[in-house]
Amino acid sequence: MESRKSEASPLDLSPSLNSGWLERIFKLRLHGTTVKTELIAGLTTFITMAYIIFVNPNIMADAGIDHGAAFVATCIAAALGCLLMGLYANWPVGLAPGMGLNAFFTYTVVGTMGYNWETALGAVFISGVLFMILTLSRIREWLLNSIPVSLRFAMGAGVGLFLGLIGLKTAGIIVDSPATLIKLGSLREPGPLLAAICFLMIAILSYHRVFGAILISIIAVTLAGWGLDLVHYNGILSAPPSLAPTWMAMDIAGVFNVSMISVVLAFLFVHMFDTAGTLMGVAQRAGLVNADGKIENLSRALKADSASSVFGAVVGVPPVTSYVESAAGVAAGGRTGLTAVTVGVLFIAAMFFAPLAGMIPAYATAGALIYVAMLMMGGMAHINWDEATDSIPAIVTAIMMPLTFSVADGIALGFITYVVLKAGTGKHKEISISLYVLCAIFIAKFIFL
Repeated sequence: MESRKSEASPLDLSPSLNSGWLERIFKLRLHGTTVKTELIAGLTTFITMAYIIFVNPNIMADAGIDHGAAFVATCIAAALGCLLMGLYANWPVGLAPGMGLNAFFTYTVVGTMGYNWETALGAVFISGVLFMILTLSRIREWLLNSIPVSLRFAMGAGVGLFLGLIGLKTAGIIVDSPATLIKLGSLREPGPLLAAICFLMIAILSYHRVFGAILISIIAVTLAGWGLDLVHYNGILSAPPSLAPTWMAMDIAGVFNVSMISVVLAFLFVHMFDTAGTLMGVAQRAGLVNADGKIENLSRALKADSASSVFGAVVGVPPVTSYVESAAGVAAGGRTGLTAVTVGVLFIAAMFFAPLAGMIPAYATAGALIYVAMLMMGGMAHINWDEATDSIPAIVTAIMMPLTFSVADGIALGFITYVVLKAGTGKHKEISISLYVLCAIFIAKFIFL
């Protein structure tokens, strides 16, 4: 009798599949969805975030990591994260190495601070373990609530500015200058010009809600470079490159250095607040919020995200985090973990396209970096600009990340500014104990290191 009722349901477009093991695992009927809808949603999410397959290996290669290994590690880490999110939390969220965090990994921890990439991976591993511990305890809620809202938004915006600066620098749109520090590069050169075209193309296509705007633009600019003999054809398909150069390569012992505290905290804070914001936003769109306001399986989703970062460090990538692009899949009807599992399977399949990934030039991915940076800066709109003791620390946090070329230093200076301004204006009640502790740690860092 029950099977006949389900066959009559207008939501059940594939009853034979829904009534089987997929229904038991993902509770498709309960969420008002079907296998077909979930598969389409998964494909949608994958296409909107597939640019990471090309962008992340290029950034990791700048840290000295083998490009082929970084490509495979990116695909494996993303696949593991998506499968864990889908099967454990039953959420329609895709995961992959975080944009901004990968730039911090390469250009600050390795480039500016001078650590080798193995130690940087060790910091990613430790921050992932700490995130898991926080997720398993009530400390997570205490810490999330104790950090001012203005600083949370400023951290995301600052990472966006930092990412944008790297994109502009990589493209050659801005170059160094002995007189003015930086200046506009030559737009008559093909690299900067194609990067600018890629950025504008992404923006226009995204405005018109074109499916896979970032991926289409990257491929289009790569083809243009090929036509100008700037890109050489290496084929499309091949066996995946070896993961050996990055597998279990993290140097955990090297992290136990006082100067690495701010690095671990930067990875932890940016990852934690970015994840929380993304998951809550997607939960609203996917109808995962119960009548009493509680988010279904939020704890499991956070655990899946934090565990993915630990696994990511093991294979050799920066923190793996939930992607806001998952909202595209939700808009396409994704409501359960089957969407995320679909994304994970597609990332596994992507490992066989290594030659294509190796052809993508830096100027093509730079255009994507600049566009993603613009999106990340949107959080500044939520800051209370009428309250100087909130807005000024937020500005310091966001601006100092690109100017110091360090996410960690930007966070530290922003926290110190917040505590000093609040204390100096008699607003002691707005300073949490955790903020006092963090402020003391950051001050000690600047004095002794």
